[in-house]
Amino acid sequence: MTSLKLTQIGNSVGVILPKEVLARLKLGKGDTVFVTDAANGVLLTPYDPAVDEQLEAGRELMHEFRDTFHQLAK
Repeated sequence: MTSLKLTQIGNSVGVILPKEVLARLKLGKGDTVFVTDAANGVLLTPYDPAVDEQLEAGRELMHEFRDTFHQLAK
């Protein structure tokens, strides 16, 4: 576990993520992170939850029309 302190950044308050955390999340300057509510607090992730929903919808479509896609692939 890493303990981070809140710091003044311009007119806002934020945290500075250590290099090790950035490397683990594969993040760099200018990247976007997403904060979602979790059971024990919040989750900070580089992955957009909306993309997961879109991927799931695509998987359902592929499953529903698998015979059609199989025929198109020939």
